[in-house]
Amino acid sequence: MNIKRKRAFLATAILALCQTSLAAAPADDANWPQRPVRWIVGFAPGGTADILTRIAAEQLAQRLGKSVVVENRSGASGALALNLVANSQPDDTLLITVPGPIIFPRDEPGIGKELDPVIMLAEGPMIIVGPASNPQHSLADVITDAKQNPRKWNYATSGTGTSQHLAGEMINQLAGTQMVQVPYKGGGQAVSDVVGAQVPLAILGPTPVLPHIASGALQAYAVTTTYRLSSLESVPTVAEAGIEGYDASQWFALATTKGVSPRRIERLNGLLADIVKTQKYREAVTAAGMKIAPGSPEDLLNFVQADRAKWANLVKQRGLKIGQ
Repeated sequence: MNIKRKRAFLATAILALCQTSLAAAPADDANWPQRPVRWIVGFAPGGTADILTRIAAEQLAQRLGKSVVVENRSGASGALALNLVANSQPDDTLLITVPGPIIFPRDEPGIGKELDPVIMLAEGPMIIVGPASNPQHSLADVITDAKQNPRKWNYATSGTGTSQHLAGEMINQLAGTQMVQVPYKGGGQAVSDVVGAQVPLAILGPTPVLPHIASGALQAYAVTTTYRLSSLESVPTVAEAGIEGYDASQWFALATTKGVSPRRIERLNGLLADIVKTQKYREAVTAAGMKIAPGSPEDLLNFVQADRAKWANLVKQRGLKIGQ
């Protein structure tokens, strides 16, 4: 075979290989996944993250035609689950619900670092509440009394380094108060102690506090976002209550192990974008006092990076020594 024929043969072979690879890509996607999907949640069953994850996982399984198994790996405010997934080999059948904002004692695994972004699952406010027996009936009254009696006021949260903890520290930063966090292992126990007036204040997600607000056992002072909660339209935002520039939200996002192919992530994003708009999922989000804002993986990454910088700056300014 002369040189020209060899070159022509090689060119034909390469072209055929490329065409075969391109043709195989859609087939690979059509057959994915080959095994059940594992979806990790770093919190106990029954919480907002767990409820939303299980609804989404059920519908994802229907769309994929494969089992999606939700595993609860609670501990260390979600850090155990994050480290489990972050330290795994690239695996497009291993997913995790990431909570935010959250600051751990050391540089934690996160979206854009050891985890690849997929989609935002839900975002919404926290609620500042106190026992019905509190004589203060507005956040302005609480702030005034907290300045006059700095040792009197502390606030319950579901854990150190969580969104609730950071939301309280932002109040201290902007309002000039010195309220001290009282961390609990979960929102349920925290709510019980506030209802019993053992703690004068709490900053928690809507799910554990809304029933007690409705019953009159708790009074709601403010919501932490720049918009009001539809189920508590008469309750002002923290900014409306007098602390200008205040804005804090909690969110849950879907991520996967670092190194998963962009094609798989794009498909997951598309599937979840449809799922979060379904009636069942939207009803659960609304019941939790949250909203959906799905977007692309790039949208999620940009959001997380900005959110991380915002809270890291607060931690630095407040001199917080989380976990130390």
